[in-house]
Formats: sequence, C-alpha cells, structure tokens
Amino acid sequence: MIGWLRGEVVHRSPEGELVIDVGGVGYRLTVSPTLLAAVGDRGEQVELHVHTHVREDAIVLYGFSTTEERRCFEALLGAHGVGPALALSVLSALRPADLIRAVLDEDLGALCTVPGVGRKTAARLVLDLRSRLELPEFAGDGVPGGHGMPSEARGEVRAALVELGYSPEEIRRALEGGEAEGSVEELLRQALRELAGAR
Repeated sequence: MIGWLRGEVVHRSPEGELVIDVGGVGYRLTVSPTLLAAVGDRGEQVELHVHTHVREDAIVLYGFSTTEERRCFEALLGAHGVGPALALSVLSALRPADLIRAVLDEDLGALCTVPGVGRKTAARLVLDLRSRLELPEFAGDGVPGGHGMPSEARGEVRAALVELGYSPEEIRRALEGGEAEGSVEELLRQALRELAGAR
C-alpha cells in the first residue's frame, strides 16, 4: 500500500495524470486539476500523499497535496454512490475545510457547485459524511468555530454567485473575505466587491 511519494515530475497530462520518478521508478497518479496546475514543470520535485485504489481490473494511485485532502477523498469514497471521479470533483471545488463546513451547516448549495451534484445527491452526501468525516482531526484546517457568515445567508449568496457565473474557487475566496453580518443583499454586494478587487 503506497501512502506517500516524493520524486521528480516526469510528465503531466491535461487529463489529470501525473508521472513522477521516485528512485528510477515512474509512478502514475491521478490528481485534481487544481493540484495539476500547482505542480511544477518537468524536473521539479513534488511530494504527494497517496490513496491506493484497488479495483478488479486495475490499481490506481490518487495524489493529494495534504493528508486532509486524502482523508476527505477516502471519506467521500465511503459515501453511497460516490466513486473516485466524483470524489476528486468535490475536492476540486471545495477544500477540506469548505467541505466540512458544508456538512456541518448542511449547506447543500455549496455541494451543488460541484459538477454532477444535484440537491438530492448533496443531501445524501451530508448524511453520509456526517458519520464518515472525523471532524476533530480537521479542526486545525480552517474549520469555523461559531464565527463567519451565517450558513443560511452563505447559501443564498453562494447560489446568487453561481447564477452570475463565478467559479467555485472565486466564490470560496469571496465568502472568506466578506463581512460576517448584514442582510443577504449587503453580503452579496460585499462578495461582488471582493471579486471585482481580485480581477
């Protein structure tokens, strides 16, 4: 079972495949688009936390930049109807702290920003992940503790930003930088100001 690799980037493909040379052996890993974009060019050193996924017809390695990402990926795989591709999509749209916040707040809107996840699937994920995510282990990864934008307002602002065509990453940054109090309209205006300043 491979849990961690450090080596040199040999190849990366737009489809999300990364090959790294570890002591003369090339390991082929599937990674998220976010991680793929962050990895350096050929010859750069990289360290990855690895989930080894065993199927009847193949053994596939999935690479992550942190142990929290890997744990969330494994928790997602244990949820009903979630395979590796969907689990990777969730972590491409939501960081571990954002995923945990969405589960704690039952924020279906956040989960619905993931391509292929509708409200029914989001509701099922919230139920499944409540028991599968070991929440105390993630306490140091930016999980909120009673402060920040209220979950109901956060959901409404997020839904409005999705309708306006903003990406999950842009929405995450806007909600992090916004004020904690105010009407939904005020919070939305603040989020839009954050987004305008970032562009």
